[in-house]
Amino acid sequence: MTADLTIAGLARAGTVGVETIRYYQRRGLLPVPARAGGIRRYGPDAVRRLRFIRSAQGAGFTLEEIAELLALDAGEDRARARELAQARIAALDARIAELTAARDALGRLAAACGATASGPCPILSAFEPE
Repeated sequence: MTADLTIAGLARAGTVGVETIRYYQRRGLLPVPARAGGIRRYGPDAVRRLRFIRSAQGAGFTLEEIAELLALDAGEDRARARELAQARIAALDARIAELTAARDALGRLAAACGATASGPCPILSAFEPE
């Protein structure tokens, strides 16, 4: 990949919109290249960085955490990067437990709803305000 991508090309390479690129630039996550011939050109490093940001977001990291990870990469602070990853894992585990409990509760309600053919449905009753 050469350094001849326009902002639109970078956006396509990262499967994001141009406004997302600009937003990441305003947040300091992506550098703003100098103009060459009146047009900003992006190279392979920008594509890699953009893909890293998108992947990290997919893993649940906030933009602030992603900025820290990018800074840590430059300083090679592996201990702090590991801390951030472990904190993200703990948050994901908590969310998984929450979703599992919600699924189990809904499963019990669905079973109770199917147990009888008359009377109020337990599912509907469970979501009514008290």
